[in-house]
Amino acid sequence: MSAKPIALQHLPADLDKERLPDHVAVIMDGNGRWAKGRSLPRVMGHQKGVDTLKDLLRCCRDWGIPALTAYAFSTENWGRPIEEVQFLMTLFERVLRKELSDMMKEDVCIRFIGNLSSLPPSLQEEIFRSMKDTEKNTGIQFTVATNYGGREEITHACKSIAAKVQQGLLKVEEINELTIDDHLYTKGLPSPDLLIRTSGEMRLSNFLLWQLAYAEIYVTPTLWPDFDRSQFHQALISYQSRERRFGKL
Repeated sequence: MSAKPIALQHLPADLDKERLPDHVAVIMDGNGRWAKGRSLPRVMGHQKGVDTLKDLLRCCRDWGIPALTAYAFSTENWGRPIEEVQFLMTLFERVLRKELSDMMKEDVCIRFIGNLSSLPPSLQEEIFRSMKDTEKNTGIQFTVATNYGGREEITHACKSIAAKVQQGLLKVEEINELTIDDHLYTKGLPSPDLLIRTSGEMRLSNFLLWQLAYAEIYVTPTLWPDFDRSQFHQALISYQSRERRFGKL
């Protein structure tokens, strides 16, 4: 992953550029409630949520934050109404196809994590094309968790490690935290410094359970479609007000 951009665009004066998080993760909650509050179909909330995510990605780039990870679709989300799930799959595919050229121009490196094999074939095709086309970009690292579950990820890592032990490629006594890191979907990506969850919900929802061990958590009652740069600014102020001791004195 590249270093932070040298030229920071429009960074608020009350933020310390030396103490910005290197990696921000977001749980984008509240799309349905946002739409319901406006007497709109739930899918309109998801559409507006895409615009919010695009602006947050550009804000991270402008303010010098090298990595953003967004929780787009969980393994549990398949239990939603089939019409909503189908809309989301189509929306993901359409957005990828539409935004790829802009991501190339803006030097975004996009990566998808999760059980991608269960997604519709046409969406998988767009996902792998976008990752291949942007893999050499050196700007912001944008990770999208799609059909993702933290427990499933850890289970997958354990199985991969066990297989290597069984094959004689790895000794049990050689297994440590770095071994597990190297078998997670997020291999090569530093753990998030800051987790933001919108809509006031106070839970992780099976998101990055290993990686968020020492992340600062910021919860806002703001629904995701209304989460703008001013809201992000407040999250960063809160982050910079905290003393990160990582269990030490």
